[in-house]
Amino acid sequence: MREIRTLSWEVGHSAGLSTQPDKWVPATVPGAVQLDWARATGMGHYQFGDNHKEYRWMEDRFWTYRARLDPAVLKSGDGRCVWFVSRGIDYRHQVRIGSTVLHEQEGMYTPVEIDITEHCAPGAELFVTVWPVPKSIPDDQCPHRPKWQADQSVKPAVSYEWDFHPRLVPLCIWDETGFELRPACQLRSAEVRYALSDDLDRADISVDVRLSAGSDGGTVRWRLLRPDGTVALEQSAVAAGTTLTAAATLDHPALWWPNGQGEPHLYASETELVDASGAVVDRMTSRVGLRRIALVMQPGAWKEPSRYPKTRSTPPITLEINGRRIFAKGSNWVSPEIFPGLLTAATYRRHLAYAHEAHFNILRCWGGANVQKEAFFDTCDELGIMVWQEFTLACNNYVGTPAYLSLLDRESRSVILRLRPHASVVMWCGGNELLNEWSGMTDQSHALRLLNRNTFELDPARPFLTSSPVMGMAHGGYWFHSEKEGEVFEIFRNCAWNAYTEFGCDSPAFADTVRELLPPQDAYQPGATPSYTTDRAKQGLPPDGRMKISGVLDYFDPPSTLEEFAEKGQMLQGIGLQCVFEEARRQKPRCSMAISWCFNEPWPALANQAIIAWPSRPKHSYAYVKQALRPVLAGARIPKFRWSCGEEFEAQLWLLSDCPDTIQGGAVNATLRAGAVETPLCRWVFGAVAPNANLPGPTCRCTLPDCDAEMFELVLTVDDHPEWNSVYKLRLVKPKDEKKALQPRNPMQWT
Repeated sequence: MREIRTLSWEVGHSAGLSTQPDKWVPATVPGAVQLDWARATGMGHYQFGDNHKEYRWMEDRFWTYRARLDPAVLKSGDGRCVWFVSRGIDYRHQVRIGSTVLHEQEGMYTPVEIDITEHCAPGAELFVTVWPVPKSIPDDQCPHRPKWQADQSVKPAVSYEWDFHPRLVPLCIWDETGFELRPACQLRSAEVRYALSDDLDRADISVDVRLSAGSDGGTVRWRLLRPDGTVALEQSAVAAGTTLTAAATLDHPALWWPNGQGEPHLYASETELVDASGAVVDRMTSRVGLRRIALVMQPGAWKEPSRYPKTRSTPPITLEINGRRIFAKGSNWVSPEIFPGLLTAATYRRHLAYAHEAHFNILRCWGGANVQKEAFFDTCDELGIMVWQEFTLACNNYVGTPAYLSLLDRESRSVILRLRPHASVVMWCGGNELLNEWSGMTDQSHALRLLNRNTFELDPARPFLTSSPVMGMAHGGYWFHSEKEGEVFEIFRNCAWNAYTEFGCDSPAFADTVRELLPPQDAYQPGATPSYTTDRAKQGLPPDGRMKISGVLDYFDPPSTLEEFAEKGQMLQGIGLQCVFEEARRQKPRCSMAISWCFNEPWPALANQAIIAWPSRPKHSYAYVKQALRPVLAGARIPKFRWSCGEEFEAQLWLLSDCPDTIQGGAVNATLRAGAVETPLCRWVFGAVAPNANLPGPTCRCTLPDCDAEMFELVLTVDDHPEWNSVYKLRLVKPKDEKKALQPRNPMQWT
């Protein structure tokens, strides 16, 4: 019964709060003022070439939205009130009707709800003015660290510029905004809370209802519907005052499980306010997933370190869902758009469908980006994708000034209250990379202590992690090959961390993306032009930037086309990610998480670490990740990627299982394919595998044949289980070509 009705908006800019815009242009809400102005004035698209620099001036202006209030539309004649409602305005803003100021606020996460009934006079205009971008440091004092300007605001630091997109700081109405027609007596909120018994066979459920003043005498009816739609519980009570709680016990509840561990069962809660005549005057619905969540120590953790002098053990980072320890596998979620107003339910569903199909059970919502819209969490609830939610702090020292702490307190509470009903949200985190030398924060920083307090006070059942990483966890590396560390195969085989919560490999974009985004004279010279080495292929990395020209040329002859270059670069990314995901799984139960950097990015970069290219296109690497994260697979620990003809090849076989059921015994067959030569390696007969456990197998060896094949494959097949089969692609070179491998090359040009 609650519907946010849209308004027809215009927007314009001015130098100050007291001055009105000289020009108004049509505005899209939700959206962004930069996009509205560019569309109306014919500016070049912000994603093409260096056009984004032409948008920079907009962040230092006051922007005002206006919409005319039509009483004929707003008032229905049945006594309902008119409320102005916004789920998100970015950032500091003022709401007024005519010259009457109704609301002022700093922050983008606290919703706005204003009863404007008495202001809906004929011809009245509603204005929303958004202040310029908040900057704690002037532009000229932080030319190399623009993100420092975000250290006193609860605004995503990523938009101030990051290593995967240029500076474009949104100013906007970014979430659903308009008006609602509400009854004078109304439901203000209806939230379901629950506690599961130790054996998970009973749920004590309550619904906390808040009502508007004057609702006394009305009847509140509540019912809980099972996932199949049948009624599980019903309660009713007469309203007396503005709060009411109904409670009941549900036996044998259907539990919410993460992807691959069971069904993500969701109940439906329906709350109605009924007047004396029996008419329903207001109604609220929500969904409820019943589950228990904890962060626990991995086996043996309490015994580490084993020798004196003693220190504390590493903190718990193993997720336990409904009493079952689960290996968390997935990726870091970076908002799919620079401008959050562009995000829709369809955007989220496309992306999250790819994550689900790739067997992800978790996404880390990275603290550099904005907190996502409600549709993101709704979809994660449905798909069984756990969400590690960080607050909007990243790679800065958020000094706890009184003003900042007051702002962070209000904004974090708004986020917690909005997200805590979602079953998919399994943990809170203070933010990204805060406890290190480039941020300079500690566990004693007041901002982090405040967030810990607020999450415990408002949502004590969910774990809280100070930052990522903490001791025992790891971020990095971010390359397929490093001259100092070696290949990704070697790096992670020699690691022993409790969780890998950022790791990745760069890859180039698709060839058609390169041609679409760059001027023709630049598109065929990757690495050789400023377009590649500034905002689109990060200058702080190797000389050729993130395009990793040398990465492809280290292993292959120079490609003859952009298409070939993109395919081989994305293949290397996929092979690297496959290697790390499988190695992390082999290291459980000590290792409990493998979360790559990153799933997606908000910018069509020429090269990045995402496996889903902007706007929503799986790279070739996606297939490798999907193979590596299957619930059960025959796998192999391979010491390196590049091999020589005549060299002795070796690989240790494994059976990897994240399945909650016991795997019955079977047999794995290993075969080597190089060109037309196929060499049987071994047959491994294995016994039963316990739930959520792995089984190491034998090491198979053979001499690699002398042939002209560029690649060879290790093929693993499992009797009666083709869905567990695996293929590993590896490089094969002639001995005389070894000196060419892993040597720096000059950027190539295609003509």
